[in-house]
Amino acid sequence: MTDARLPGADEAAFIAAVRSGDTARFALLTERHRRELQVHCYRMLANYEDAQDLTQETFLRAWNKRESFRGHAAVRTWLYRIATNACLDFLRKRNDRTPVPSELPDSGSELTYLQPYPDRMLPEDPQDSVVARETIELAFIVAVQHLPPRQRAVFILRDVLGWPASKTADALELTIASVTSAVQRARVTIREQLPERRLDWRSPATHELSSSERGAVKSYIHAHERNDLDGLMSLLRDDLRFAMLPDPGTVTTTAKDAVDGWVSGGLFQRGHDDWRGITTTVNRMPAAVLYLRAPDDPEYRLFAVALLHIVDGKIAELTGFDATDKPWLDLPPTL
Repeated sequence: MTDARLPGADEAAFIAAVRSGDTARFALLTERHRRELQVHCYRMLANYEDAQDLTQETFLRAWNKRESFRGHAAVRTWLYRIATNACLDFLRKRNDRTPVPSELPDSGSELTYLQPYPDRMLPEDPQDSVVARETIELAFIVAVQHLPPRQRAVFILRDVLGWPASKTADALELTIASVTSAVQRARVTIREQLPERRLDWRSPATHELSSSERGAVKSYIHAHERNDLDGLMSLLRDDLRFAMLPDPGTVTTTAKDAVDGWVSGGLFQRGHDDWRGITTTVNRMPAAVLYLRAPDDPEYRLFAVALLHIVDGKIAELTGFDATDKPWLDLPPTL
């Protein structure tokens, strides 16, 4: 992500497109950065749909500001600067994009606007810091939302993307001293918000699921398809953390209480007992996409996406997202 070089062929081609007003060439040269810019906006906003919108806003702003590009930095850097400021402008206008106190005692705060991020929309380069599992998991995304917007931007540019302080200061029109101070405060907050298992977000990137994770998500789906409540219960830890967004409330519960609660809410009873599922990865985490078939309906319809944090073969955290009637995350709407 550094620009310790003279502008290269991409920048020369970009300048030529700007000077000629070649919209097609301009779009081609900027489009190659869409996926990583969308991940950047997602880290800023914790919402997949907002990230898509702000990435498109970034490209519109880039075209309108094309004359400001002089080739002193890479096109990528220039686009990141525009995307960051577009997100900051968005956050200034919205008062519903910060964590709110939980309605439940001892549950901290909630992000009711949190949405998952499909892995197939991540940049394809597995070595890029943009897609490091440590910085795309839900726990990290949630922790970042506890930072004030500008401090959040500083932290992401400095500690996630690895930008030097001078480059970050230039992008955000800050002094180097203020950038240094902001990132130090941000690191304290992030460490307070992250569980102990995830304190080192700057460790070498990991990407692949373990065999234990893959096995647990398959067993979770099979338990639904067989309506095997005992089997489902056996997959859950007795200190399970569970949330079902966008509904507020994260609870810590026993495996039995969790399953009993789902049953009392209507799941696994007539009309909610004919399941199919597919495995996927979302936010670099194992996920189950659940489909439900209603009586007399020939098709299974998208119902929910469950992100699972697996510890020693058992589900320690389950974050569900209601997907009913949503054409969501490019998932098939029916099976």
